[in-house]
Formats: sequence, structure tokens, C-alpha cells
Amino acid sequence: MRVLLLVNATASSVTPRKRVILRKELSTRHEVEVAETSRRGHATRLAHAAANDGFDVVAVLAGDGTLNEAADGLAGTSTALAPLPGGSTNVYARTLGVPVDLGAATSALLASLERRSFRRTGVGLASGRRFLFNCGVGFDAAVIRRVERYGELKRYVSHPLHVVAAFETWFRHYDHAHPRFDITIGSEHIDGCYFAIVTKTSPYTYLGPRPIHVAPEATLDTPLSVTAFQRFDAPTLIGAAVSAMRSRKFIERRRGIVHRAGIERLTVTGRTDFPYQVDGDDLGDTAGLDIAYEPDAITVVLP
Repeated sequence: MRVLLLVNATASSVTPRKRVILRKELSTRHEVEVAETSRRGHATRLAHAAANDGFDVVAVLAGDGTLNEAADGLAGTSTALAPLPGGSTNVYARTLGVPVDLGAATSALLASLERRSFRRTGVGLASGRRFLFNCGVGFDAAVIRRVERYGELKRYVSHPLHVVAAFETWFRHYDHAHPRFDITIGSEHIDGCYFAIVTKTSPYTYLGPRPIHVAPEATLDTPLSVTAFQRFDAPTLIGAAVSAMRSRKFIERRRGIVHRAGIERLTVTGRTDFPYQVDGDDLGDTAGLDIAYEPDAITVVLP
């Protein structure tokens, strides 16, 4: 097979040595070319060009943000996406069952290509930008933006930084007094939201080795799930975080948390501009979002 190895050299787990070993291993059985991302959005263009050039697979050694861009470039094509663990969290790769160790992940990829373990699946679409596992609206997007301010430090202590940034954002950098947006799902209106997670697959993310399941019913084969927070007090947020790592009973029973599954389309209307992110990538502020489920969008390589 023709394989494009797409590498983000600045990703948390990527080193020159790992890149060389990976290419050598893949080249023993396949025709491999390497491309390196150099700027925001570059992975989308490289992946789309690879599909147009007839590559069978784009293997991505990077974090979830670069993987998201590559998926956006491959949507609607037959070229398969193969995630490899190059970031600090690697949510989508772990969701698919890709090993966290790069050596084991490489062996798994070779075996998958040998037996052509490809699967067509859907994605989410947020005002034109696709997402593989979640779109965060409001608070969690603000947290991700805060993490990005730490620059290179994120490469080495990403998970502790996210915890620190969450507390900093809640205490100092997010409006507690006024809801930021409203959500419309068909004829239902969820008014006065501070924070929402639109989920395509579960888990929502990982904290170290522990998965955080906001919408455990979300799979590769389902449409979207939505979890919206109309309350923004500490007991609600902390209780929801703990619940997502355990039984989820708090999320299901807490007043002020609305959860819906099987969603094909929703609209987020801002009361003021609000931040949003897709697959952990901060996309700035917006006045509104149209979010939809896009079935049969991409081909993924399964271990």
C-alpha cells in the first residue's frame, strides 16, 4: 500500500528517533512517504493532497489536533486515516484501541494493513469544521485556550496543566454570572448554558490512564450526544468530573445538567461571543454554531 506518514515534530511524544524507526518499520511492507506539518491547517492540506494523489492510508504521528486536521482533509475520500500515539493524550487513537506505546501501535498498524482492517464511520461537523470525538462549547474551550498559554511546558506536563488551567479559568477567567449561549435541538430549547460538550465517541478525554465518560453511549456508529450545563457552581462541575470517571449517576440526576443522545443536528446561539474547540483544538470565539452529524464521512484503520 501507499502510505503517507504525516508527522507533527512538535507534538508531545514525537522524537526524531521515533520517526526514523516508525518509517523503517512501515517501509518493510509498504511504500512510505513522509510529510511534516509546519503550521496550523497544514495537515488538512497535506492529507487532502495525499487522497488526491491516490495514497491508500495517511498515518498520523501527532496529537489530537493534527489528527483532527488530517481527518478534515480526508473526509469524503476513500483514503484511510490511521492514528498513532504522538501526543500527550491521544484520545481518538485510544478510543479505537490503538496501543499507547508507539512500538506496539506500529506492530498493530502493520497487522491492520495486512488484513485491511478498515471501517467507514461518521464524524461531527461544527460550522464547517469536522471533529472525531468532541466539540466543546464555552468553559472547556476556555480551559484549552488557557493551557495553550503555557507554550512548550504543555509538551512535558500536559495533564497537570489541564487541571491547573481548569481551576484558573473557573476562578479568574470565565464569567460566572451570565450564561453564554442557548441550544436548540429540533423543537427543544435548552436556555442559559455556560458549558456544553457535543460528543461523537466516548470517552470525552483521558486524565492520565483514566477515561472520562461524559456520554458512554456515543460510539463510532452513533450520531451525537449533547451534555449542557445550565449551572456553573463548583459542586456541579466537580461532581460532574468525578461522576464522569465513575458511574455518571451525578450527571444523570443533577438539576442544571441536560443530557441528550442520538442527535443529528443542533444549533448553539450566543448571548455573547463564546469560545469553542474541536478535538482539543481552540478555534477562537464565535456568535453561534451549527453542529451536525455527518455519517459515512471517513475511513479509519482499526487495530
